[in-house]
Amino acid sequence: MATARVRVVGLTGGIGTGKSRVAELLRQLGAAVECSDLIVRELQAPGGRALSAIAQTFGAEYIGPDGALDRAKLGALVFKDPEARVKLNLIIHPLVFAELTERLKKHAEAGAPVVVLDIPLLLEGRRAGRGSGAGIPFDEIVVVYASEPTQIERVMTRDGLSRSDAELRVRAQLSIEEKRAMADTVVDNSGAWESTARQVRELWARWLRESAASAPT
Repeated sequence: MATARVRVVGLTGGIGTGKSRVAELLRQLGAAVECSDLIVRELQAPGGRALSAIAQTFGAEYIGPDGALDRAKLGALVFKDPEARVKLNLIIHPLVFAELTERLKKHAEAGAPVVVLDIPLLLEGRRAGRGSGAGIPFDEIVVVYASEPTQIERVMTRDGLSRSDAELRVRAQLSIEEKRAMADTVVDNSGAWESTARQVRELWARWLRESAASAPT
């Protein structure tokens, strides 16, 4: 029986836009979802391939007595120091890209109709010509959108941060307005979740229709 070619979707957005919730709904609907943040956590876990390089680059003080990365301490550094952020990205991005590529291949071989790669800094990487998803051939890039003031309020509430710290984290990324302009598709998560969920379900239904239409005969 003829099968459709796998559709590869890049899912991105800004901190506080609700991208992870959209990714989870897509998973529930039937998409194969891979999250670059989770892969980063695996790479940075004790014994992970990135941990020793991080210690060598930033110092042993960023590794706790239990051998685990002090994520809060490293996060505070890279959000305030662009040069440190570049150094960390040079360690992490090639490893994440290799892992995403391998997982994408496995999903395609298993016959998944849609593979969603959840990559927070996808558009920053594509603009710079590097990053975790820079070399992946996406069929569609979806941006989950919420205005910057909404992002800041959500980050303050979610993470217990001061307004200045939340603003710093939001503005360390490409602005959400720029990301929206670069998207193939925008999921607007500015309002009630019911509205967002409806957009996501409509998007999923379109992907299935287009995937079926592209199946070889």
